Amino acid sequence: MIIQTLAFYLFSIITIVAAVMVISARNPVHSVLFLILAFFNSAGLFVLLGAEFLAMVMVVVYVGAVAVLFMFVVMMLDVNIAELRQGFLQYLPLGGIVGLVLLMELAVVAGGFVISPEVSERFAAPIPVPSDIANTEALGNIIYTKYVYFFQAAGIILLVAMIGAIVLTHRSREGTRKQRISNQVNRRPEDTIEIKKVSTGSGI
Repeated sequence: MIIQTLAFYLFSIITIVAAVMVISARNPVHSVLFLILAFFNSAGLFVLLGAEFLAMVMVVVYVGAVAVLFMFVVMMLDVNIAELRQGFLQYLPLGGIVGLVLLMELAVVAGGFVISPEVSERFAAPIPVPSDIANTEALGNIIYTKYVYFFQAAGIILLVAMIGAIVLTHRSREGTRKQRISNQVNRRPEDTIEIKKVSTGSGI
C-alpha cells in the first residue's frame, strides 16, 4: 500500500504540474511536450486504478496520435509568439470572467460532494460482481448500456468537429494553389517537356 500511495502522489503531482505548464508555457512546442507528459502520468493513474485498457488507450491514441499531431501542426505553422501576445490584454477581461465562472462551478460541485457524500453513490456505475470479467468487457458494458446516449453525443460532437476541420481546410482562398490530380494525369509529355540538341562546348 505504501508503494501504491507513493506512486499515486508521484503521478498526480507530475500530472498537475504538467497541466499547469501546458497553459503557462510561452513556447507552443513546450506546451505540447508537457501535454504528452500529462498524458503519460494520467495513464499511470489509470493503471493504479486497475483500468489497464484506458491506460493503453491514453498512450496509444492521445500520445501516439493526438499529441504528436499537435506537435507537427505547431511546428509546421511556424506560430509567431509576438503576434499572439498582441491581443492578450484585449481578451483578458472576458477570459477572467469565463475562468471565474468555471471556478465557481467546480466549487459548487466539490461543495455538494462534501456536504452530502451519498450523492456520489447515485452516479457511480455498479461494479460487476464476477471477478472473471475483464476490464475491457466491464467498460464496454457500462458505456453501451448506462452511458450509451452520452457516448453517442460525444461521437456526434467529434463528427461535427471533423467535418468543420475538413471544410476549413478545403475552403477556396484567393492566391492559394491546390493540387488537381485530373490535370496531372491527363497532361501530355509534349506539353511539358522540350527536347533540345546542345552542341558540345556551346551550352544552351
